[in-house]
Amino acid sequence: MAQPSRRISAHACTGCLVRHLAVCDALSDMQADALDAMAGDVRLQAGQMLAREGDVRRYVFTVTSGALRRIRMLPDGRRLVAGFLMPGDFIGFSGASHYRHSIEAIGDSVLCSIAQADMRELCERHPGLERELLERACVELDATRNNLMALARMTPLERLAGFLLDMAARRKRQGMDGNQLVLPMTRTDIADYLGLTVETVSRSFTKLRQDGMIAARDPHRIELLDSMRLLALAEARV
Repeated sequence: MAQPSRRISAHACTGCLVRHLAVCDALSDMQADALDAMAGDVRLQAGQMLAREGDVRRYVFTVTSGALRRIRMLPDGRRLVAGFLMPGDFIGFSGASHYRHSIEAIGDSVLCSIAQADMRELCERHPGLERELLERACVELDATRNNLMALARMTPLERLAGFLLDMAARRKRQGMDGNQLVLPMTRTDIADYLGLTVETVSRSFTKLRQDGMIAARDPHRIELLDSMRLLALAEARV
């Protein structure tokens, strides 16, 4: 996992472009000064691991740029993508002392890094930060449950529609146009996340495009043309 030697000293919480999306938004500017003294940046190149399954948890992270994936290798050699981490997402506390998934950079990424002990101290001093962490944990739990329901009950087309709408919601939270998606992940990543084959994901993209719900300039740039139809499709069996 990321070690202190890979942290970069230059860091400014007050100038962070994703602070409004991150848990540290619960802190005032003055309180953020204390965070500055504890935090550092970790830079990862595409394909580089932030942590491997089984590593001891020593730090918490906030993604400030780029994107990462949570992965786990199954005993039969298949890869499971458990989720994607985007700017503003928090990689934090857990009841487990070790990582249950490997975390890998999809593209070049930067994360704000704070030692777990320092984050615990901040939470004790600033209850608002602890409340924000709890809310984030609840949101993540709800998202996990929804994804499990989708895998169990929804068709491939419905799963893909739900995934695209989730990516659109993330874009909107970042203050960007939710109808213009930039997907950093590959079709294989999406397939491993949705529990489908790459061929099925490709056919599903083609079907949505032929039905006029999306347009695709390239595999990583998708325009949502009919969000209402996508929503009706995604909610068909929820």
